[in-house]
Amino acid sequence: MANRHLSRSIVLQTLFEWDLNDIDKKGTLEVLARNVEEFAPNKTDNPFIEKLLDGVLGKQSELDQVIEKAAPEWPIDRISPVDRNILRLGLYELLFADRKEVPAKVAINEAIELAKQFGGENSSRFVNGVLGAVYKEIGEPGKEEQGKKKKAVPFDEMPIQRLAGAVVYAMDGDVMYLALVHDIFGHWTLSKSKIAEAETVEEGAIRALQEEIGVDIVIEGTLGYNEYVASHPELGKVRKQVSYFLAESKYTDLVLENKGGLDDAQWFKVADILELNFYEDILPIVTKAITMLVAKK
Repeated sequence: MANRHLSRSIVLQTLFEWDLNDIDKKGTLEVLARNVEEFAPNKTDNPFIEKLLDGVLGKQSELDQVIEKAAPEWPIDRISPVDRNILRLGLYELLFADRKEVPAKVAINEAIELAKQFGGENSSRFVNGVLGAVYKEIGEPGKEEQGKKKKAVPFDEMPIQRLAGAVVYAMDGDVMYLALVHDIFGHWTLSKSKIAEAETVEEGAIRALQEEIGVDIVIEGTLGYNEYVASHPELGKVRKQVSYFLAESKYTDLVLENKGGLDDAQWFKVADILELNFYEDILPIVTKAITMLVAKK
């Protein structure tokens, strides 16, 4: 059976050399091959190693943004090369790896062990603090599996949370803009909020945009609906059902609500939207909105 801790150690050493020497992709693969040959020529899971290294390098910009938000007092260039690459590796597995293959707690514990093995005196505490903060921010996935085993809740029996949001557009002269918010995990997404018990879905969307980015909107149409399962620290697995609308607003300064999870709000020209980093379930909603807006012209 593959020694995954050894494999992660080899990836970390490769990342360290890449970071310290500003090596290109081809050179990084050569470093990886050398490290595999030196440390475990016959004992490593090469597909796992290559996938992990490629994933960390491919998501480096997003991972660094998460680190900066989770540890704002530590700019990325002030974190030691060993510690920042342990964080990149651990965050990649925490946020992007298959949870069935790498549970969240395993990702965190493995990163802490790497910090103890390769880092300084305070590295493991620092890594634990950053990854722990992100773990809480994403709803502590897997927490309900610790300690006493809980019976899995069938999908049909999960609590439901209704949310509403909107793709908001505005005109500045002849130029059309869309309003988007940015989360601490490096994605541009849509403003949304839970729907209060007495609210309609439309009322919830209007309130969400006013509270989250400070704009008043007029709803023009329905864009779609998505549903996903999320981990709630108190309720466990929750079905989140989100309705999205197309709405118009005035082109005015966006004022981001001071709350966890979001770090920016901006207007974007429509032509620039599809170059941004979206979640997979949000991109179809935005694409449909753009199609509807083009058809209006």
